Amino acid sequence: MKSGISKKTFRLVFCAVIAALEVVLMLITGVVPVGTYAFPCFAGALTLAVVIEYKWKWALGVFAVAALLSALFAADKEAALYFIIIFGYYPILKNPIESKIKNKAVQYAVKFAVFNAAAVSSFYIASWLLSVKPEEYTLFGVYMPLLFLVLGNVFFFLYDTALTLFVGIYVRNLRTKLFGSFK
Repeated sequence: MKSGISKKTFRLVFCAVIAALEVVLMLITGVVPVGTYAFPCFAGALTLAVVIEYKWKWALGVFAVAALLSALFAADKEAALYFIIIFGYYPILKNPIESKIKNKAVQYAVKFAVFNAAAVSSFYIASWLLSVKPEEYTLFGVYMPLLFLVLGNVFFFLYDTALTLFVGIYVRNLRTKLFGSFK
C-alpha cells in the first residue's frame, strides 16, 4: 500500500473510530434534551458504514463496544437503552432482512415485528428499572404507551427509509473519500 497501512490495520482503526463516534453521540445525550431520541438513531446509522465495508461480524463488534460503553458512561440511560435495544443493532439486521427476503411486504412485516418486540421490551425494562406503575401511564383516559407505540411505528418507517437513503449517499459520495486507495 502507498500509505504503509495494511488493510487489516485500517479495518480495525475504521471500526474503532465508528465505535468511538457512536459513544460520543451517546455521551452527548446527557447534554442535549432531544438527544434522547435522535442520537441513538444517528449512532446506529454510523454502523451501516461498517456493515457495508466489513460485513455484519465487524459491525456486531462495533455495536457491542458502543453499547457497553454507552450503558456504562452515558448520562441519559434511557437513550442508552434505546440504542442497545432498538437503534444500535437494527442497521446490522437491515441488510440480511432486505437481501434474504425478496417480498417487500414480508420484509416490512419482519422489520416491524423486530421493532415492536424491541419497543415493547424497552418499555417494560424502563418501567421496571424506574419502578413506574402501569396505572401512571394513563392521561385523560388514553393509555399513552399504546399511542407512543403507534407513533413509534411511523417514526421507525421514517428511520428505515433514512437508513436506506444514507446507504446510497455513503456508497456514492463518502466511500471513496474515506477509503481512497484502501478499497
